[in-house]
Amino acid sequence: MKKAIGLGLFICNILIAQAQQTDMNCRLGFSYEFSNNPHWGMNRPVIMKVYPKSPAEMGGILQNDVIEQINGLNVTDLSPDDVDSLLTASETREIELVVSNFSSAARRVPLMKECYSDIALNESQLAEAFAMYSVERTHSRLFICPFVTTATEDSVDFARFKSFDFTVSEDSSNAGIEVTLNETLKAELTARGLRHNTLKPDFLVHTYYTYRENPNFRRKSKETEEQAPVFRYDITRDKVTKFPFYPSSTPESEAEYLLQLGVRFIDRRFIPGRILWECEANELMSAPYALNEYALIHLPLMCMQFPYIKYNRNAQFILTKKAYNYTGLSYSIHRLSEIAAVDPVSPAWTAGIRPRDVVELIENKRMDHTAAEFTAAYHRFLANTVKYRDRTTRFTDANGFPDCMYWDPAGADRIAKAFDDDKRYLTAFAYLYAFEPYINRLGNTSCTFVIRRNGEKMQLTLRPVFYSEKTIELN
Repeated sequence: MKKAIGLGLFICNILIAQAQQTDMNCRLGFSYEFSNNPHWGMNRPVIMKVYPKSPAEMGGILQNDVIEQINGLNVTDLSPDDVDSLLTASETREIELVVSNFSSAARRVPLMKECYSDIALNESQLAEAFAMYSVERTHSRLFICPFVTTATEDSVDFARFKSFDFTVSEDSSNAGIEVTLNETLKAELTARGLRHNTLKPDFLVHTYYTYRENPNFRRKSKETEEQAPVFRYDITRDKVTKFPFYPSSTPESEAEYLLQLGVRFIDRRFIPGRILWECEANELMSAPYALNEYALIHLPLMCMQFPYIKYNRNAQFILTKKAYNYTGLSYSIHRLSEIAAVDPVSPAWTAGIRPRDVVELIENKRMDHTAAEFTAAYHRFLANTVKYRDRTTRFTDANGFPDCMYWDPAGADRIAKAFDDDKRYLTAFAYLYAFEPYINRLGNTSCTFVIRRNGEKMQLTLRPVFYSEKTIELN
């Protein structure tokens, strides 16, 4: 079972939720799951994702780290509930983990939990809640790659292997692609703490590949012609891209081209020749596609299942992107116009905003509305501005919402007018995305807040900091 330490899904209806409250929420900033994999972290928590700018990231926690101890307690002596309690309890702010990976069997990592009031909505949460103001900047997308991943049936701990080298291709005509494959894999493996050792490696990396026209191609059925295009994240361009691939369920005889790329890790230390781990991609294609380019994009995704395999077939990935204007404010979940917390040394703190201040206006937009009113106005805005979106960009996000669409750049002025001039939409929180031309027609880099404190009104100018994060994880 996968656990997220202090980060959960935030959706608009949290604005009107009236759940019982405790005092504080604390996070370390990673998700994990207990392993039943004999090759990596058996019966211990394995780190699946490290969240940007979290205590875990700043402390050096890495994906695939295995948690061995928590505050001196061996995790193998604890139940999953005990582990979760130790990692999330607000009563204990300081925590020391002992983690292992390829480069270290017992690395001590002291962490300080990041805690905040659970009645406070920070700007990161609000950016997700109002993501459709700028879905280009904030969204999550699920994509699937047709990978088949296997490991040896022997119960061997991959942590015993510390170094690698590459097999030598006998075909000199493939030198170019071999360089691409080996350099990409070298970067992935060294990032996991393994060493490149040409003299006495613990395992060898062998790659194989083919690309050809399909000799058995006949014609495409109507169903294949009408299939939705395949989108995946292109790491080389940092964008989600349409690829000329068919879903893996398509009959092979209906694909014009075939591509295969595989990676094997072969034991050299304990049982020479034993295949330790293998991942193979087989693509059905409607048009030619360069093998070099395919490798640069997909090898990092294939390696995400080493050393810890989550999917034997059709690996699922989630790309999460978030960018917004950070001021350091958190708003009360009970009254959105009231400041619940202000981050120290933040733009809001520097400007003079303090907890319990009441915000009357943000960029001349009123804040004296209930959570239910903000939510209803947001839904009204989405319905009435859908005509300004580019329907060719429509996608279903990772939460299953089917009508995510980017704004049509040709309509930037009309979009900005809807944000600014239509009072029905209550777009005060659009300041989170005011770096976009379809929200901020004047290109201002500051933001004006009118606040009330003890009956006194003050107009303050904030200069937000642009914040951006991106993660790719196995779903």
